[in-house]
Amino acid sequence: MARLRNTELELLHFDQRIRVMLWVVMLCFALLLARLVYLQIIRHDDLLDQAESNRTAIIPTVPPRGMILDRNGVVLARNYSAYTLEITPNKVEDLARTIDELAQVIDIQPRDRRKFKRLMEESKNFDSLPIRTRLSDEEVARFTAQQYRFPGVEVKARLFRQYPFGELASHVVGYIGRINSRDKERLEESDEAGNYRGTQYIGKLGIEQSYEAQLHGTTGVQVVETSAGGRATRRLSSHSATPGQNLVLSLDIRLQQLVEDLFGQRRGALVALDPRSGEVLAFVSKPTFDPNLFVEGIDSESWKALNESIDKPLLNRALRGTYPPGSTYKPFMALGALEVGKRKPEQIIVDNGSWVYGGHTFRSHGDGGLGPVNMVRAIALSSNVYFYALANDMGVDTIHDFMKPLGFGQITGIDLPGEVRGVLPSTTWKRNTYKKPEQQRWYGGETISLGIGQGYNNFTMLQLATATAALANGGTQYTPRLLKSMQDPVTRQFTNAAPPEARELGYKPAHIDVVRSGLVGVVSEGTATHVFRGAGYQSAGKTGTAQAVTIGQKEHYNAAKLAERQRDHALYMAFAPAEDPKIVVAVVVENAGFGAASAAPIARRVFDYWLMNQYPSQADIEATRQGQSSVPLGTPRIASEVEIQHRAANSGK
Repeated sequence: MARLRNTELELLHFDQRIRVMLWVVMLCFALLLARLVYLQIIRHDDLLDQAESNRTAIIPTVPPRGMILDRNGVVLARNYSAYTLEITPNKVEDLARTIDELAQVIDIQPRDRRKFKRLMEESKNFDSLPIRTRLSDEEVARFTAQQYRFPGVEVKARLFRQYPFGELASHVVGYIGRINSRDKERLEESDEAGNYRGTQYIGKLGIEQSYEAQLHGTTGVQVVETSAGGRATRRLSSHSATPGQNLVLSLDIRLQQLVEDLFGQRRGALVALDPRSGEVLAFVSKPTFDPNLFVEGIDSESWKALNESIDKPLLNRALRGTYPPGSTYKPFMALGALEVGKRKPEQIIVDNGSWVYGGHTFRSHGDGGLGPVNMVRAIALSSNVYFYALANDMGVDTIHDFMKPLGFGQITGIDLPGEVRGVLPSTTWKRNTYKKPEQQRWYGGETISLGIGQGYNNFTMLQLATATAALANGGTQYTPRLLKSMQDPVTRQFTNAAPPEARELGYKPAHIDVVRSGLVGVVSEGTATHVFRGAGYQSAGKTGTAQAVTIGQKEHYNAAKLAERQRDHALYMAFAPAEDPKIVVAVVVENAGFGAASAAPIARRVFDYWLMNQYPSQADIEATRQGQSSVPLGTPRIASEVEIQHRAANSGK
């Protein structure tokens, strides 16, 4: 009986186990079914995309960068194709050994290793980075034969940027460089990161930077089918990249070359504008640099030479260099006096050679002075005494309020990055600039030197040229512009740039005529007479000499006793023809002394080029470089026939 009960009990347990197993099996099938529904229905689209991504790859197509041309179609920046040897660090097991072995196949110099190391620090581990650029066909063939030895290393065809004229106009054109972490952050913030997929370069300076969006173009894509090893087997679809637009500048590169030649090894800046539109015709900063050095990353030796040079070749003096305007400020002081009613043109001031204020003697033209002068004669002969008295009568804040709309001490808005304001002093400016109460106070004696462009006055040549243009055209201020037009890369059609902003300053024509008469007097009977003798046009201008260091009131300026960099700056502002101005110039030659001797001769040759199609002889260029020219020497050449030369580093041209 007991045995029977045990059998029944075992059968009961067996039946229970069967039922449990059945439920387990059913639960497993239910889980499988649920998983199948989840994968096949709920996540169908997502998994399909993943499967496609394993089978396909999206490859960005980098657009060709737009070219930069001058107003006559001369190419200032272009692209060329070359091979690079590139390494993807996360695909290489032993990077140092790989580079050592590559060096046995391809010439890899220590500077290439240093550049690669710097790029690694600035890039992500999965970026493809160049270890060598511009490979020869022989080097490409040599590596290709042994590529199997170097996983993660490949040869790629890339477009490279080239500046065919080297140092010529480098501060204007600028350069491109590799995209760094700061650039990436900026692109992500502006939602432009997607358009830079596959792009390694971006504009860093000059026009290359300010018109980056137009020059870059639109990135394209290719969808390709890939093998298990990740190699592309066939193209499934594509969307072509749109090349960047070609930019045509208002700059005349031949005129730019002439001015840079005339400066030689001297430091300084020149800005030439069309007063009728604000177009920039020449924009010179000396010394210059070779932008080609920066395209692939400048080596440490070249960077040190440029960055530590006492001549500061990387400084754009036309845009960022500030100088006291010296006597070139006097015409604007005169116009201001007429506009605010502080002087009449015929009013006589006696120039005895000095002017005393508060026991301090402000010097003028020697002990004898110029005698009685009215406004026109004061401008033509550059009477310091006249403008000392005028500054005192006007006061610093009246001077400030008149000069500000002309653009002095203001951002002009030119289409180049990095412009500085300089200093247009006022009582408010001094109060905000200095911390100590005694420094914040404006003293009457500080106003006197403002009248002759000294004191706290510090402006750029761009500001002086912009103000001169407004004076030349009768009182219209144009925003200076370098971009003239853009060419669509597909249709090849040109579109003119938007006209520069213009603002009427409201000057009375009679007041403009008085100042213009004084400026014509500078050329016909004043300090610039010997420079413009025999010119085929009538110009109007004003020489200027600005102190680089302060000279005591009882001391006399003697350039021979001063170190070269302590000597006065030479300045000149001018426009021509005087009766119908087509070009204005503002120029400074640092530590070159008198404006009539060093700056005005450069302006004369700029006018001869623009108005007479004349290019000076080589002998005349050499004399002007030395500050030893007045009227042009020798027979001038036909400007349009002069060849534009490449400017090599340290050429001195």
